[in-house]
This record gives sequence, C-alpha cells and structure tokens, in this order.
Amino acid sequence: MGENKWMGKRWEDMDTDVLVKIFKELNLVELSPVSQVCRLWRLACSDPLIWSTLDFGLLKSNYIQTRASPYIWVDDRSDKRLSRILRVAMSISYGNVSCLIFHYNLYMKDEHLHYISERSPHLKRLVMPAWNRITKFGICQAIQRWEELESLTMPTIGHPPYIMEEIARSCKNFAELKVMGSFDDLFASAIATHLPKLKVLSLRCSKVTMSALLWLLDNLANLEVLNISHCLLFEIVANGRRQVIHELDDQTLEKASRLREFHHCQSRSCLACQRMMADEGIMRWYRYEDWFWRRDEVSSLDLQDYGKLFDAECEALTAVE
Repeated sequence: MGENKWMGKRWEDMDTDVLVKIFKELNLVELSPVSQVCRLWRLACSDPLIWSTLDFGLLKSNYIQTRASPYIWVDDRSDKRLSRILRVAMSISYGNVSCLIFHYNLYMKDEHLHYISERSPHLKRLVMPAWNRITKFGICQAIQRWEELESLTMPTIGHPPYIMEEIARSCKNFAELKVMGSFDDLFASAIATHLPKLKVLSLRCSKVTMSALLWLLDNLANLEVLNISHCLLFEIVANGRRQVIHELDDQTLEKASRLREFHHCQSRSCLACQRMMADEGIMRWYRYEDWFWRRDEVSSLDLQDYGKLFDAECEALTAVE
C-alpha cells in the first residue's frame, strides 16, 4: 500500500478567521502564550471579534474602607495585580477593545486609567462603577482620549457638571448613561445642560429625588428610554422631612408617556425594591447575588453573563497569594 498523506493544513498555515474562532474560546491567561507563537497567531489573537468586550466583572480589589477621602485603602499587591493584568490585555488586544466592564469593587487609580485610555482609543462603552481613587484630572483626560465613547456607567459623584461637560466636549456620539448611587437636582440639571441629546438614561436601584426626575422629564426632549426601576424615590416635605414615594402620580406618568420606554417599579412586593428600602436607598451590592448589580431593564445596559476573556479560571490563576 502507498504511504498515506495527511492533506490538512498545518497550524501556521490556518486561515485567520478559523484561528479567531478557536482563540475566542480561550481566556486571557491562555491567550498570552498563544499570541507569542508566530506573527499569524499574534494577529488572530488581537482580532476585534475576540476583544470587542473585555469584561473584568470578576476582578476585585483587596481593600478596606476608611473614614478619610477617598474612603478606600487598597492593598499594594492588589494594585500590582491589576497593572499586570492590564498590561497583558492591552498588549494582546492591540487597541481593539470597544467595551470595558469593571466590578463595583475594583478601585483603579489614575495611572491604571491612563494606561487603559492610551491603549484603547476606540472605546465605545465603559462600565466603571467605582471612582473613589480617580481624580477629576484622571477621568477627564481619559474621556478626552475616548472620542468614540457612546455609553458610560458611573457612580454618584460630588460635582457631576464637570464630567458631563467633558463628555459633551469630547464625545460627539454619546447617547447612553447609567448612574449607580444617588441622583439629585444637581445631577439632573448637569445632564440637561450639557447632554441635552442624551437618548438613554438608567438610574436603576438609585436614590432619586422627585424634583430631579421631573427635571429630566421636563428638560430632556431627546430622551427615549428612562429606567427608574427599584429606585427609592423621595421628596422633601414639611420640616425638611423626607417622604418616600411608592407610586407615581398621574402627572408624572403623563410626562413619561412620551418616552419610547419608561421602566419603573416602586412596589413593596418587589424583592429589588425591598432591598433598596432595607439599604435606605444606597444599595449594598455585596449583600446580594454576584450577578445582581449587572442587571438592567434596559437591554442595551444589561451586562448579561460574564465574558470569557476573564472567567473564573482566569481570576483564580491571577489571584494574589
């Protein structure tokens, strides 16, 4: 019998699209050595199909709360771990990350944000619920680099006008905002003043003043989608006392009827609303399911399942000893 000859392609001769499909099943730790095999594999490992979303939702800082600003102390080893992970991710992705997701207990510093913003120029969506250690200069510098940014999930901050103004100046296609924490008249007026073309806003599980809600409905003519599900709504009544609103009045509902989507739930029988009441309007996310903070009734803001690039195995392999 004649000698059988294998007619398949060698690995180094594989089509790039085939390699990309294979490499999409690998996490960050597994991709790192693969990307160093040859030029073709390096190119496939940095493909946008792999890096469109970089989800660090399982990555958390090792921290303790403090009484002085920034109210958080992070272990140095935790910072160094984050730096190592970011170096690997940014090196392999080669500027192709368009969506970045961080955990609410991941406390970056300016230097981390600076490193990311320099190496992800085409970012369109940022989910970063913790800004404790990031300065005004740090976040504004990053926003200036992200000219293509369209969506931001952010925490409550003390003086919101500056970031709204920077977004308006630098990000011409910005259309989607989610705020996690509390939302008052100052925040509402900052959005109405600087981001009048905003189309989607979610305040899910936040403490919101009724006057701020009405300000949004009266002044954001281009708003199409608003989510106040499970918010603790309140108004100031006699003697400065706060009164919780459990049901929207007809006037508010009429104002909201022009919206394409208006999500609202302030029900005593709703589990999420019960949690908000128990936490007095500031959701203690750590008390609940790991996925709970990632949910949103607005489909474009819901984070769904954790990404493959930084999965549970990857988190364990990079953990600080």
